[in-house]
Amino acid sequence: MRDRPSGTKPHQLDPHARRILERAELEGIELIRFLYADHGGVIRGKAASRSRLAERLSTGIGHTVAMMAMNMLDQLQEVEHLGPVGEVRIVPDPTTYVPLPHAPGAAAMLSDLVLPDGAAWGACPRTFLKDAIAELRTEGYALVAAFEPEFTLGRRLPDPGGGFDRLVPVDDSLCYAVTGFDTAHDYTIKLIRALETQGLRVEHYHPELGPGQQELSVRHAPALRAADNHVIYRETVRGVAMRMQMWASLAPKPLADQSGNGAHLHLSLWSDTHNVFAEESEVRDGFIGGLIAHLPALTALTCGSVNSFRRLAPRTWSSAYAVYGPDNREAAVRVCSPLGETGEPNLELKPSDSSANPYLSLGAVIHAGLDGIRRKLDPGEAVDVDPDTRPGRYPRLPSSLGEALDALEADEVLMEALGPLRRSAYLAVKRSEAAAFAAKDVSYELFHHLRVF
Repeated sequence: MRDRPSGTKPHQLDPHARRILERAELEGIELIRFLYADHGGVIRGKAASRSRLAERLSTGIGHTVAMMAMNMLDQLQEVEHLGPVGEVRIVPDPTTYVPLPHAPGAAAMLSDLVLPDGAAWGACPRTFLKDAIAELRTEGYALVAAFEPEFTLGRRLPDPGGGFDRLVPVDDSLCYAVTGFDTAHDYTIKLIRALETQGLRVEHYHPELGPGQQELSVRHAPALRAADNHVIYRETVRGVAMRMQMWASLAPKPLADQSGNGAHLHLSLWSDTHNVFAEESEVRDGFIGGLIAHLPALTALTCGSVNSFRRLAPRTWSSAYAVYGPDNREAAVRVCSPLGETGEPNLELKPSDSSANPYLSLGAVIHAGLDGIRRKLDPGEAVDVDPDTRPGRYPRLPSSLGEALDALEADEVLMEALGPLRRSAYLAVKRSEAAAFAAKDVSYELFHHLRVF
């Protein structure tokens, strides 16, 4: 069914929207993708033509509510109010407009899912993060964040035995080795230029531990922008690779016998111009205490796939225990030392990867930290050793998606924050994925994760 014409004229739009129309014409943009992240962690969307863009900026594009009950295998789950009856609109945020250098003639905007009358919808992930940010603001704080993603660069080739396609890494270089820089150089330069064109400031880059594994980080930003940036980052990493007849996978474990890909989440909490994490305080301890208390449930949202739990194993520097410590890379929460005299201290949440919906992930982290601040939760002892060297002393994180979902369902704070529609949809989608992959072999799981993420 076609959307009703709005009659919106360019001069009636806000300044951001008018600039988008001007840019689209100047840059020769023909299609503008309205993107969102679903409960399976998949980035989906629809595209408006330039000729209808002025209208679509205000009306959005019509979309079935059922898509938020779709899992990463495109299997629709039975969730009340998310069936064949009902519609939402994919409404873009004009401030997030970026060109897509890997797709000449196309641009993208991050979008909210809203009801036809413009009201907020209870299953929109981006709205969940906005609401968490607003709740944090009531306590006088703002969160600044950055995802630190890793991905595997290679080529997707048919399996010689007739099985699923394989990801063959671009190299077998060592961690941080110069040969790794050289092998991926052409791709990396194209990626950096694409990200900078989109307003994502690149911080650093290096070849990581596994064959073909890359790590390229972008500058921190206010929480909503950080999540938006991660969506654009994911799409650009993969898009640039495809234009070069390569394949890039941000899946947590695209290769079963190699290092996993995390997307560690860096956080700093601000009160006006003061970084609350700059020194020990009741607020900092409370925030850490909230993360530690809710970590079992949080992992269902920050490590949102079956594949995630292949990565979360002891002694893999991905964190497998609910502990914190200063510069401890085996702790789930690392208290990071500042870089130089002008650097700002921050917390790093290590059980986090790119199969998660970044809006749900970051929003849940805010709610967990806020609960810790309000209840003055004690984070316990700071751990300065590998927790796996002291068996039985520290609590283990969930070892499977099903176990993490059980913890989430039992977590009253996070379940209340998610709300009835969102939590029922998320649990249904994720439990269906756990069941689907449990019924298949490892190659099936690896293929579908490297294909989607």
